[in-house]
Amino acid sequence: MSLTNDQIKSALEAKFGTEVGNFEESYGMLSFSAPKDLNLKVMQFLYDDETLKFRFMTDLTAVHYPDRVGEELAVVYHLHNLIDNVRLRFKVYTAVQTPQVNSATALFSSANWMERETYDFFGVDFVGHPNLVRILNVDEMDYFPMRKEFPLEDQTRIDKDDEMFGRGSHGDILAP
Repeated sequence: MSLTNDQIKSALEAKFGTEVGNFEESYGMLSFSAPKDLNLKVMQFLYDDETLKFRFMTDLTAVHYPDRVGEELAVVYHLHNLIDNVRLRFKVYTAVQTPQVNSATALFSSANWMERETYDFFGVDFVGHPNLVRILNVDEMDYFPMRKEFPLEDQTRIDKDDEMFGRGSHGDILAP
């Protein structure tokens, strides 16, 4: 018998009660969230439980939601049960002013690189990480490039002509 999303949800609610929530299912993948203080307990439960067996971390990243006051950064874990071929998405939220989240490197070795990358681009401080340093950006950077803190284009530039990119009043190529 294959593991279902309903079984996973029931097991999580039985163990953590109302601490876990925001259950969604998109394209067959179960998603849920929990307080950031419980991230390791939830993942340890998902790992240890003999029915669930989520023992492989496929991905770890973050998302910046600048309009969500107090939970601007979401750390997103993708876990995989290789036996039943079931995946799930687990999120914890943190404030951008205090972006500390417990490191999952003790549970998943693959979290080492992914946490460093997430720190490098989003500024999430993974507490307990063995070597949390920048890996892709230069050490001198004092900002985190994947946060939505800067405009997409520099509106003060005068060296570009929007008409060359099909934007502007004279961009009608198909006009008679």
